[in-house]
Amino acid sequence: MHYIYFMLAAMAGITTITAQGQTRPAPQSYMCNRAGKAISIDGKLNERSWKKAAWTSSFVDIEGDKKPLPLQETRVKMLWDDQYLYIAAQIDEEHIWAYQDRKDQIVYLENDFEVFIDPDGDTENYYELEINAINNTFDLFLPKTYRKGGKAQLKWNIQGLKSAVSVNGTLNDARDKDKRWFVEIAIPFESLSTEHVKPVIPADGSEWRINFSRVNWQHDVDQQGHYSRKRNAETGKVIPEYNWVWSPQGIINMHYPEYWGKLLFRDEEVGNRSNADKPRQVQ
Repeated sequence: MHYIYFMLAAMAGITTITAQGQTRPAPQSYMCNRAGKAISIDGKLNERSWKKAAWTSSFVDIEGDKKPLPLQETRVKMLWDDQYLYIAAQIDEEHIWAYQDRKDQIVYLENDFEVFIDPDGDTENYYELEINAINNTFDLFLPKTYRKGGKAQLKWNIQGLKSAVSVNGTLNDARDKDKRWFVEIAIPFESLSTEHVKPVIPADGSEWRINFSRVNWQHDVDQQGHYSRKRNAETGKVIPEYNWVWSPQGIINMHYPEYWGKLLFRDEEVGNRSNADKPRQVQ
């Protein structure tokens, strides 16, 4: 299927019909071009390649049109080279806070940014990365989805992962309002593998399944200025989080890889528009 169809379908909001007869938005698509020069992972996104790369559409609620649009903007851009998939995220946030600072803590129990990748698109053997505003990471591998009996392998790590965060505001300081934080990530293609699963190295025309999620909690601030998740005044239970995503799932569950967006690799340097309007066959 041609990549232009994917792009036009996403822009037009074309829907698909599931086996259960439910209407579901078509997955978003992103054309990922090559970086012109090496990318320095510092959270600043000041390389020329980043400036030329297109942003995705703004995130929406995980359930799509069933819920209102997010209160704050999130968007992503991507690049690649022979070694890495590069991901940059802009996360607008009036109160930037994060305290979990040990590797593989459950990062989504605070505000975070999440990446989900299924390189061969078969809905199995996929990878998850979570990162917070102090650049603490939590990564895992799933041989199959939870609903099919999959068990997360928490000891698995993205070997050679590079990540950095920059904050436009004051971290963990409730006395003022912040603007946003940026995440910059380089994921080695070779690292998306296990002893039983070989890495998938993309080429021109390759298609992966990918999605991004932002977990955002309502918060309280105590007398010492410490942030915490907001609780219901009557029940004392934590108020459920917002889940904002790039490509809507239609349900509150990221572990349906078949609903993720499409990442389309193009072996052309970012900003080179010589063949931009020509359809590309996706393998």
